[in-house]
Amino acid sequence: MPVVGEWLRRYAERTMTAREALLHIKSGSRVFLSPGCAEPQHLLEELVKLGAENRLHDVEIVHMLTVGPAPHAQKRYDRNFRHNSLFVGPGVRSAVYEGLADYTPIFLSEIPALFRSGRMPLDVALIQVTPPDRFGFCSLGVSVEAVKAAVESADLVIAQVNPHMPRTLGDSFVHVEDLDIIVEYEEPILEVKPSEPDAVAMAIAKHVVRLVENGSTIQAGIGAIPNAVLYGLQGKKDLGVHTEMFSDGLIDLIESGVVNNSKKTFHPGKVLATFCIGTRRLYDYIDNNPMFEFRPVDYNSSPINIARNYKMVAINTALQVDLTGQVCADSLGYQIYSGIGGQADFMRGAALAPGGKPIIALPSTAKNGTVSRIVPTLSEGAGVVTTRGDVHYVVTEFGVAYLHGKTLRERATALIQVAHPKFREELTRRAKEMHYLFEDQVIPTGGVYPVALEHTVTFGGETFFVRPVKASDERLFQEYLYRLSERSVYLRFFQVRKAFPRELAERLVAVDYETNLGIVMTLDSSDTSPIIAAAHWMLDPNTNMAEVAFSVADEYQRRGIGTYLFEFLVRIARERGIRGFTANVLAQNRGMMRIFQKSGFTLHTRYEEGVISVMFEFDERRPSTS
Repeated sequence: MPVVGEWLRRYAERTMTAREALLHIKSGSRVFLSPGCAEPQHLLEELVKLGAENRLHDVEIVHMLTVGPAPHAQKRYDRNFRHNSLFVGPGVRSAVYEGLADYTPIFLSEIPALFRSGRMPLDVALIQVTPPDRFGFCSLGVSVEAVKAAVESADLVIAQVNPHMPRTLGDSFVHVEDLDIIVEYEEPILEVKPSEPDAVAMAIAKHVVRLVENGSTIQAGIGAIPNAVLYGLQGKKDLGVHTEMFSDGLIDLIESGVVNNSKKTFHPGKVLATFCIGTRRLYDYIDNNPMFEFRPVDYNSSPINIARNYKMVAINTALQVDLTGQVCADSLGYQIYSGIGGQADFMRGAALAPGGKPIIALPSTAKNGTVSRIVPTLSEGAGVVTTRGDVHYVVTEFGVAYLHGKTLRERATALIQVAHPKFREELTRRAKEMHYLFEDQVIPTGGVYPVALEHTVTFGGETFFVRPVKASDERLFQEYLYRLSERSVYLRFFQVRKAFPRELAERLVAVDYETNLGIVMTLDSSDTSPIIAAAHWMLDPNTNMAEVAFSVADEYQRRGIGTYLFEFLVRIARERGIRGFTANVLAQNRGMMRIFQKSGFTLHTRYEEGVISVMFEFDERRPSTS
């Protein structure tokens, strides 16, 4: 390591103006430009001026995420510069659309190797760094990603030294000795204000948040949906962060103590990231903050490293999801919108992590509600960023579809149920045409999954999960019915049954949550957890009375579960203005009759051929005997 005096002397020797520095670039060179908010704006502006003077020709500018304006990508400079995006940002999206710029599809984690291997040799790297510390080390600041690899690979490194750049810690430093030319220029770092989530984003976030357990490590991105998720996590405990990028919303979670990284199993105590995009508030917060550790993307976004986090939750967005679970996140048909980025890396890493959850979250519609994002098939030309084999959870404002390990029929059923109601009928029709669904299969086209009814309850020290039934529960319901004893089956269906065909299970799960409501109790909150009890009502709109029925698996009977489900249905019915319940009960079903008799309602009964018909209104209660 050079002594202090030597690097100070070399720093002074290598310092010059931007124009002097950029005149070292030759026509035909490939130039790497620091991405995101670390873009050296002054260097780029001066480079464009040289192009305008026709001093440079056919210079390829390699960039990862363009946040600011990209003047070099304008048509008037098409003989001077050619932009090559490794991830298409808003600054060059139109240029890529129009063929004025290129796009190179690649996993974010593989970009450093692309440079180091020489498969994409770099002649020049234009970067932005902090002023050196007393040992001669400069921090790469808000964007580490593949910048270190570019510095190590490029023949010429030109660094804009800017005191406005925050000094981030981790594997984020380059020494003055590795900088060939230094340009001192002070200017504000690019800022991006957090997107304010709308009602749809907040609804999506509610579903996502319930999937995040205390002690989880999360991938927290930027945008309306990730910001809404961050707002919704305020009630959680001991969360950690391992992400490719983050924004201002993370600060509040840290300061409230929700994010403390105490349960992380990989780099415990640290927020692990590779870049950030935000405002000056964020930049000041991360400056010299030892809680944040910035590392190159080949380390940070390695699926192997991501999987070393216990309960890793990866939350990513998409443009389309087809009925088999294929995810398009980078293009609108043939038009490239963004890129592969780190989605595939984090989805695969979370899937491999113990207790991990890979989540795709997206609005159900686009273009002001005129287009469904849940589609029969992806648009022609659309790219598959995440394969159907990698997808576990798909979340819209209408609920959660769990796809992992599911058949195409089960996937289509689950995805149609979280599509916007106005598109469900058409999706069902197309799914049947493609033979994903049975020709006679019924999926309710209306109704919104009432997530507010989900909760946990404890009986005898054992905790269970209570939730509304879903159309995708068909197989779970069949398995539940086959586990019932002959006696329980007889009491529920008034006959001895040896078979419970799909059609029967389908009727029990095809609910619209308004006139037809089903509630199930499961062993835990996972979508594959076995059903151990079920309750239903069917509303007669003419009388405003609902017929009720419920059953409990034999091994869980006599614990009060039936009473609990009955009282839960009563509460929901009363809140919705339903007058009362009716039921048909076999005379030997003393357990069900006891529940009705203990309810306190005035029962009106009629006995006929071994069946007791029961009716009671909620505003009629028996006088107290106490």
